[in-house]
This record gives sequence, structure tokens and C-alpha cells, in this order.
Amino acid sequence: MRRSDGFLLAFLAALAVASPLRAERPVLAPPPAVDAAPTRKLETAVFAGGCFWGVEGVFSHVKGVRLVTSGFAGGPSSFKVDYERVSGGDTGFAEAVRVTYDPKQVSYGTLLRVFFSVIADPTTLNYQGPDRGTQYRSALFPLSPSQDKAARAYLGQLGKAGLWRDPIVTRVERFSGFQAADAYHQNFLTRNPRHPYIQRWDMPKLAAFKAMFPKLYTDRPSA
Repeated sequence: MRRSDGFLLAFLAALAVASPLRAERPVLAPPPAVDAAPTRKLETAVFAGGCFWGVEGVFSHVKGVRLVTSGFAGGPSSFKVDYERVSGGDTGFAEAVRVTYDPKQVSYGTLLRVFFSVIADPTTLNYQGPDRGTQYRSALFPLSPSQDKAARAYLGQLGKAGLWRDPIVTRVERFSGFQAADAYHQNFLTRNPRHPYIQRWDMPKLAAFKAMFPKLYTDRPSA
């Protein structure tokens, strides 16, 4: 074991002890065996993984990510929603983020790896950390056949990796559109780093990302 590997394991162990009720246990997920082929200069991906504040907060610090927008996905396209409506848990929508990224710098598969390593626990059905309800489910919303293939392959790969004791319940869902949340929710972690929820549940995710993927981390978050 290299010294850097030992430091990483010690860091993850200390993090787990210090935060026994974290939204997820940091796990170093494997590199994707199948990745999505880029077709544009800037690509877009949509992820749902619990409260969107932390999901956006981590992805905004990934090198190559140009924009992260908090919002809602998974419900009927004709149904207009807002935070209060989705919070009722009966709309079919999940809190989600839309990630715009440069595929020359970061791939869809790498975003999947970051997502399952430090953002979302793929074994918890309809909840993450303290948040309960279908609106907090973990889900992937592919925007192309290539993303769909990569997402399904990676879930299968994770299922065989044995990184979690419980079965993986994260689903690949049909993308029916994305609705942005109010401005109050955008860049929430960056603008409110000392908010109690951010401190308790989301800053550990960002710290884990920085420690586990230093070459991917940037101190300058995307807009």
C-alpha cells in the first residue's frame, strides 16, 4: 500500500467515525468499464441523489463542469412544480441537478464515479441521510442512448463490486424534462457554507471528494 493510499483509508475511517449519521459512506467506486461517447462540445447529464444542495455542491467543484443547476426531474412533463410542491412527495419528481460539462476534461462515466463515491448511497430506497420520501430517491436520467448504456453498465458493475452490504436500488429512469428550482436554491452550498444543514450533511461530501479525487477537484466552483 502506498503512503497516499494509507492516508486516504485513514481519512475515510475518521470521517465515518466523526459522522456516523452521514448521508452516505464514502466509497471509492471503480472507474467505469463503459463510458458515454461525447457528441457535443458541451454535454449535459441529470442526476438525483437526495437534497440537491449537496449534489450541486460537489459537482460544481469537478474540473470540466461548466454549470450545475438544481431542480426537479422524473415527473410528468406537463406538470409544473416548485420546491414546496415536490416536497409533498406525491408528484413523481425528485430533487435533481443538471450538470453541463466539457467531455474533453471530464466524462459522463467519471461523473457517475464521483456520484456514487461521495454523493449518494445507492442502497437507500427513497431517502438519503435525514431526508425521506420519493423526492429524495437516487436516480439517473440519461439524455442519450450512449448515456443510458453507460449508466446501466455502471450500475451492473457496482452491483458486482461488492462495495455495499445492501443491494443497489438506484434506478435508471426515463428523462421527461428538467425544471429549475428557484434562485434561492442555486449555488446554495457556495453561498451558505455555514448553514447548519450544509455543515452537517454536505461539507463532508465535498471534503471526501477533494481527498479521493484531488486531480478532479477545483477550488473554483462552476456558476
